[in-house]
Amino acid sequence: MSERWVAVLAGGLSHEREVSLRSGRRLSAALRSVGMTVAEWDADARLLTHIEQERPDAVVVALHGGEGENGAVQAVLDMLGVPYVGTGPHACRRAWDKPTAKAELARAGLATPDWVVLPHATFRELGAQAVLDALVAKLGLPLMLKPDQGGSALGAHVVRDAAELPSAMVGALSYGDAVLVEQYVEGTEVAISVLDGPDGPEALPAVQIEAADGIYDYTARYTAGLTSYRTPADLPPEVAAAAGELAVAAHRLLGLRDISRTDAIIDRHGVPHFLEVNVSPGLTETSLLPMAVEAADRSLGEVFAGLVERAIARAC
Repeated sequence: MSERWVAVLAGGLSHEREVSLRSGRRLSAALRSVGMTVAEWDADARLLTHIEQERPDAVVVALHGGEGENGAVQAVLDMLGVPYVGTGPHACRRAWDKPTAKAELARAGLATPDWVVLPHATFRELGAQAVLDALVAKLGLPLMLKPDQGGSALGAHVVRDAAELPSAMVGALSYGDAVLVEQYVEGTEVAISVLDGPDGPEALPAVQIEAADGIYDYTARYTAGLTSYRTPADLPPEVAAAAGELAVAAHRLLGLRDISRTDAIIDRHGVPHFLEVNVSPGLTETSLLPMAVEAADRSLGEVFAGLVERAIARAC
């Protein structure tokens, strides 16, 4: 294992560039700690030249948002025949589009908040106020608004009063061309990471999230001290098991590979509701996957070194 050399892709041009760079630095240090040789490469115009000239044993994608999670970079790596850790391009696309992922799980009978997807053009063509009124009549209040694609809770807003809807809609649409509007479920927010192993996908201990102001937005995610975490989550054993089963089901139903993280809400009846799934979970100092790995008595370097070996084996 110590003879492997790995390229970690981080950065890119999405809104989450800085977070990705932090993830890349931490992942690189973790892989070096288990004896691997690591290069950190940005996802820019030099990337293909790097890959073709230097041919790493494997690539680990630590990109967040945009091409790093929507399958574009993975498709290029497939074309170049380079082993990489993570989900393939088609499944990345299913997971990246939040309504598509929700629909897949809903069809399988799993709980997810009721939702509506509204493109930006709908408000212009049909009249913003009329559409907003119909939205409240359909889903009620409170509501959760977020871009239909993207991560790190960028553009996400909780709306408890109909008067807040127009500004929240503008905020969500500033990060994409369509907004996903969900019924807001009150409860305990958790994140459940899933790792592929010899016996199939396995859920790590859930991380319970408690944001200081009640909203786990971009600032709360990446500013130390604004959110507290419990790992394992403070849940009854049967509820924790159900949350793990939900995350594993999402991983399997969407065709994900190696690693994923499902975000969910546990309602007052103990039922976990699927919110979204991430194929490239953050690895920063305040990110959730490393907390789950530590709670499972494993190290980040050990986990990703194992995933690197799986990726190389797939290519043989």
